[in-house]
Amino acid sequence: MLLIKNSRIITMENNDFDCGYILVEKGKIIDIGSMDNFNELKLEETYSIKTVIDAQNNYALPGFIDAHCHVGMWEDSVGFEGDDGNEMTDPITPHLRAIDGVYHMDRAFIEAREAGVTTVVTGPGSANVLGGQFAALKTYGRSVDEMIVKEPVALKAAFGENPKTVYNEKRQTPMTRMATAALLRESLAKAKEYKKMLDDYSNNPEENDKPEFDIKMEALLKLINKEVPLKAHAHRADDILTAIRIAKEFDIRITIEHCTEGYMIKDLLLEEGVKACLGPLLTDRSKIELRNQNIKSPAILSNAGVEVAITTDHPCVPIQHLSLSAAMAVKAGMDGKKALQSITINAAKITGIDDRVGSLAVGKDADIVIFDGNPLDLMTKVLITIINGKLVYEREKNEKL
Repeated sequence: MLLIKNSRIITMENNDFDCGYILVEKGKIIDIGSMDNFNELKLEETYSIKTVIDAQNNYALPGFIDAHCHVGMWEDSVGFEGDDGNEMTDPITPHLRAIDGVYHMDRAFIEAREAGVTTVVTGPGSANVLGGQFAALKTYGRSVDEMIVKEPVALKAAFGENPKTVYNEKRQTPMTRMATAALLRESLAKAKEYKKMLDDYSNNPEENDKPEFDIKMEALLKLINKEVPLKAHAHRADDILTAIRIAKEFDIRITIEHCTEGYMIKDLLLEEGVKACLGPLLTDRSKIELRNQNIKSPAILSNAGVEVAITTDHPCVPIQHLSLSAAMAVKAGMDGKKALQSITINAAKITGIDDRVGSLAVGKDADIVIFDGNPLDLMTKVLITIINGKLVYEREKNEKL
């Protein structure tokens, strides 16, 4: 059992504490409150507290969450041998699973923990129209299987420049935006038909044949059944709107990833109830689709009422700079509280993992980070990172190594 006391607690709920405590048992938060109501002697009599952390009035927050990145899919400093994010041989690969490509010992996971990032939503890149299945992982664990928060958490699709470029070089479809949309529609239509055949067989096996197993269609059933959303890579406004159009046609859930020109159509996004994962924010305009990239985008969209998460798209921006990305958004006009929400509770809600992470509340995973100052101040240091109730990083000990 773990006790954190004398901490300035920002819960990302509606009950912050100027000086509070957090009690953790078996990886979960079992109590949280004000030191005014704290009785350590009674707690010691009631519980077997093994570890006590005196936060000394430093900040305690829920661990940060990157809602869209590729941590572990492109192994740090390795090159081709460690690049497992894009299967550029077939534009339709929904059956690929991130957990089979993630290198859980990638140095980026260590750097994430050191920066207070405790959960990453990671998966395939954007070479294909349908690239595969994303997973939500903790940034600490002996194996990918131990790190899983939810898998799959989304199914990746890509619009615009990337699939066009990849398959134009191969002289095969899709070479246009029309073909990208057509391939996606075809796949979704086939998945709906596959579902109907399965349902018909299940309801009346005597009169209907069971369809032949199709691993691609099985993956797409999760989308058709609304078990997971379509995680739609789209930079340009027209690509964003195409993604929304197709999602409405097939009645599937969707989030817009990158959403670079989303601020230019903010009213439409708000009307459609679209949730956006914005980023990377700290890169150059390296391709045509990024010509309207704007660091003010998070402020514009959040002020308009659009629910946003700020992301790194690691390795485009290294994972340890997630909080820096949020801080730069604040500098460009975003409300500070909304910026923190964008890398905690909003990121969790958008990716469907807020039942476990994203805020400090009784029953949630004990993913807690202690900072020596405002988490969005460039000079602030992470002192301690806790994942599932376990101390996985202590700055003081690391500095002595």
